Amino acid sequence: MAEPTIPQKAPYAVDVEAGKKYWWCSCGKSANQPFCDGSHKGSEFVPMMWEAEASKPMYFCGCKKTGKAPFCDGTHNRI
Repeated sequence: MAEPTIPQKAPYAVDVEAGKKYWWCSCGKSANQPFCDGSHKGSEFVPMMWEAEASKPMYFCGCKKTGKAPFCDGTHNRI
Protein backbone atom coordinates (compact mmCIF):
# COMPACT_ATOMS: atom_id res chain seq x y z
CA MET A 1 0.00 0.00 0.00
CA ALA A 2 1.34 3.40 -1.00
CA GLU A 3 1.89 6.12 1.57
CA PRO A 4 0.31 9.54 0.97
CA THR A 5 2.44 12.65 0.60
CA ILE A 6 2.27 14.89 3.69
CA PRO A 7 1.48 18.42 2.46
CA GLN A 8 1.57 19.88 6.00
CA LYS A 9 1.71 18.66 9.59
CA ALA A 10 -1.29 20.69 10.70
CA PRO A 11 -4.99 20.81 9.84
CA TYR A 12 -6.50 23.04 7.19
CA ALA A 13 -9.17 25.35 8.63
CA VAL A 14 -12.01 25.74 6.13
CA ASP A 15 -15.27 27.66 6.49
CA VAL A 16 -17.67 25.13 4.94
CA GLU A 17 -21.12 25.91 3.53
CA ALA A 18 -24.23 23.91 4.47
CA GLY A 19 -25.30 21.52 1.73
CA LYS A 20 -22.05 21.81 -0.23
CA LYS A 21 -20.05 18.69 -1.13
CA TYR A 22 -16.30 18.70 -0.55
CA TRP A 23 -13.79 16.23 -2.02
CA TRP A 24 -10.87 15.75 0.42
CA CYS A 25 -7.52 14.85 -1.12
CA SER A 26 -6.24 11.54 0.27
CA CYS A 27 -3.01 11.33 -1.76
CA GLY A 28 -1.50 14.60 -0.54
CA LYS A 29 -0.41 15.73 -4.01
CA SER A 30 -3.20 18.19 -4.81
CA ALA A 31 -2.18 21.79 -5.38
CA ASN A 32 -5.62 22.74 -3.97
CA GLN A 33 -5.15 21.31 -0.42
CA PRO A 34 -7.01 20.02 1.44
CA PHE A 35 -9.22 19.28 -1.57
CA CYS A 36 -8.74 17.10 -4.63
CA ASP A 37 -7.50 18.47 -7.96
CA GLY A 38 -7.15 15.08 -9.69
CA SER A 39 -3.46 14.59 -8.89
CA HIS A 40 -4.23 11.07 -7.60
CA LYS A 41 -5.06 9.78 -11.09
CA GLY A 42 -3.08 6.66 -11.92
CA SER A 43 -2.54 5.84 -8.23
CA GLU A 44 -4.44 3.75 -5.71
CA PHE A 45 -5.69 6.88 -3.94
CA VAL A 46 -9.22 8.25 -4.32
CA PRO A 47 -10.70 11.45 -2.89
CA MET A 48 -13.25 11.28 -0.07
CA MET A 49 -16.56 13.09 -0.49
CA TRP A 50 -18.03 14.88 2.52
CA GLU A 51 -21.18 17.03 2.60
CA ALA A 52 -21.50 19.87 5.10
CA GLU A 53 -24.65 19.78 7.22
CA ALA A 54 -24.08 23.29 8.59
CA SER A 55 -22.05 26.36 7.69
CA LYS A 56 -19.16 26.52 10.15
CA PRO A 57 -15.38 26.17 10.41
CA MET A 58 -14.06 22.61 10.00
CA TYR A 59 -10.52 21.28 10.31
CA PHE A 60 -9.49 18.96 7.49
CA CYS A 61 -6.49 16.67 7.91
CA GLY A 62 -3.26 17.96 6.36
CA CYS A 63 -0.96 15.03 7.13
CA LYS A 64 -3.26 12.50 5.40
CA LYS A 65 -2.79 9.98 8.22
CA THR A 66 -5.86 10.75 10.35
CA GLY A 67 -8.03 7.98 11.72
CA LYS A 68 -11.11 10.20 11.28
CA ALA A 69 -10.86 11.17 7.60
CA PRO A 70 -11.38 13.71 6.28
CA PHE A 71 -10.90 15.57 9.57
CA CYS A 72 -7.87 16.14 11.75
CA ASP A 73 -7.57 13.89 14.80
CA GLY A 74 -4.16 15.13 15.97
CA THR A 75 -2.15 12.35 14.30
CA HIS A 76 0.20 15.01 12.88
CA ASN A 77 1.55 15.51 16.41
CA ARG A 78 2.97 11.95 16.34
CA ILE A 79 4.70 11.97 12.95
